[in-house]
Amino acid sequence: MRKSFDSLSGIVSGELGREPTSGDVFIFLNKRRSHIKLLHWETDGFVLYYKRLEKGTFTPPATSANGGILWPELVLMLEGIKAEKLTRKPRYFVPEK
Repeated sequence: MRKSFDSLSGIVSGELGREPTSGDVFIFLNKRRSHIKLLHWETDGFVLYYKRLEKGTFTPPATSANGGILWPELVLMLEGIKAEKLTRKPRYFVPEK
């Protein structure tokens, strides 16, 4: 967990083949899952969130088909809540062009 802005954005573009300035949040966990870093691009630069647990581990949710998770799932993971079964109510989504 020694990597910072430039190294993490290099991993996103080089190893994941994604654009780090897309506005997506990229999640990095250490091997023991006790540390988490979130890399996010805002309009004028990168933001790096870092959390270290004193006790326990982060449990990542099952990823979707594109390898991502939704914001509510990320919040549950950060709060230490493991959802065994998720049922989503229908919501309106703006169609992608």
